[in-house]
Amino acid sequence: MDGKLIFLGLVIGVLILAWVGAGVLWRAAELAEIVAPLDPRTASGIEVVAVGTGNGYENPERLGPTTAIVQGNQIVLVDAGRGIAEALRLAKIPVDQPGLVLLTNLLPENTMGLDDLLYTGWLSSRATALRIVGPVGTRTLVESLEQAHAAGRDALGASLELPAEGARAVVEEVGDGHALELGPLHIEARALEGGPLPTLAWRFEQGEHRIVVSGSGWDREALTRFAANADALVHEATYLPTPEELAGTGAEVPHPERLAKEAKIHTSILDVGDLAREAQAKRLVLVRLRPPPFFDLQVRSLVGNDFEGEILVPKDGDVVYP
Repeated sequence: MDGKLIFLGLVIGVLILAWVGAGVLWRAAELAEIVAPLDPRTASGIEVVAVGTGNGYENPERLGPTTAIVQGNQIVLVDAGRGIAEALRLAKIPVDQPGLVLLTNLLPENTMGLDDLLYTGWLSSRATALRIVGPVGTRTLVESLEQAHAAGRDALGASLELPAEGARAVVEEVGDGHALELGPLHIEARALEGGPLPTLAWRFEQGEHRIVVSGSGWDREALTRFAANADALVHEATYLPTPEELAGTGAEVPHPERLAKEAKIHTSILDVGDLAREAQAKRLVLVRLRPPPFFDLQVRSLVGNDFEGEILVPKDGDVVYP
């Protein structure tokens, strides 16, 4: 009997050790995903990654709005939302790899990650200046950020002997029709009028592939023309109920009167499908999301009332094209 008990104790001990060992290995693998160096991301054609899919409001499940266009080993970011370094990690893009940032407008939700991208990328070995292209006002914004961080930047650079150029930004302010070439990738800007500040939508073309990324929905006519027949339209879809619709639901909204004002500067989840249908886009990628609705199926159902093409509701880091 004693022998059986000893044997049973040994079996239990082995199982406990195996369980502990498996936990250690799992934790090690998890840490490797978090801190291990990433290989540069590459794509043979054009690839689109929803790096951050949230908006200006806090949302631990969705970081700030950032979309990555990958062509070869080049990474172009459209906007730089909050938590961009962590969002790039989720997207398996090294934080020092993006060389060009295109801004849609200077709403804080689009620019809060610029200094994060600039200085975290510098710590991660970027040795060349980060190129930032955006509407009027971009230069003042970036120069102000650099000035605010100058003392700390210079002290860190001197202490660690970091290349000074890696902490610099080269800024270009552009307007409607501005075009640039990045290898085989053709990029063009379209001004969207009627909003509270200068705004651009960006179109990326390579061969027969056409991608449009827009951060705002005003000037709908210009946007639908610009996005005509796009293979993918990446656009915001904001749930903005009226105070009347919220009445009696028990939903707590700190400033219900603000919803009507927000509706003037954002595209409602109830309107984005119609916009994509007018543009005859093949795929609609919904970003800048904030709940409710709480489930992807609900979002696709609402938007699908007006748009019959493919509807994607990505998570941070998801590839949304091809």
